[in-house]
Amino acid sequence: MIDFYYWPTPNGHKIAIALEEFGLEYRVKPINILKGEQHEAAFLAISPNNRVPAIVDHDGPDGKPHSVFESGAIFLYLCRKTGQFWPADPVQQSIVTQWLFFQCANVGPMFGQCGHFRGYADEKIEYAINRYQGETKRLYGLLDRELAGKNWITGGDFTIADMATYPWMDNRQQELHGIDIGAFPHVARWLHDCEKRPAVQRGMAVLAEDMKVGNPTEETKKAFFNRA
Repeated sequence: MIDFYYWPTPNGHKIAIALEEFGLEYRVKPINILKGEQHEAAFLAISPNNRVPAIVDHDGPDGKPHSVFESGAIFLYLCRKTGQFWPADPVQQSIVTQWLFFQCANVGPMFGQCGHFRGYADEKIEYAINRYQGETKRLYGLLDRELAGKNWITGGDFTIADMATYPWMDNRQQELHGIDIGAFPHVARWLHDCEKRPAVQRGMAVLAEDMKVGNPTEETKKAFFNRA
């Protein structure tokens, strides 16, 4: 059994999708980041950076409980635990790892800042909006070129790279980031193919009713945007 510490953010959705795709038994442990629960000592003991998602695998190495934080590390842990979604060929392993790290180091941070400055910042700073939206569109363009002639990001089967990237580019995120998906037809086709997967649908549905920040109060901003 895996305890899944989660709130329905794009990074949270990544691991919800993974747990469903891997077919692993898990129980959701909601961490309401809008109320500051990510700063509580019990959660910090599992996720020192006070971010969701995190997991505790009660059947970890040597049968002992093992906790993992950081979504990219969780993906690699689950691949190695199960042998699923992990190619046998070292070259293919390297390709999957590169695109996973691409998502963690580029798509997540740039898209996250774009959404913050366009949707949630108290002050609309034109330079910041242009900077991060420009990077977001550049990354859409990069993926659109890569997906031309490919079914999935790595060029082979559906992998953890697809699981990691999809939640940052679904319809809600496109609206938040000001993206016209018609300008990226290969990404649009790939998104449609991701959306058809039953495990993706189940993963995106976990706590879906709680996913919107809406118009955050000052207290919510202190918790959610780390102003405490």
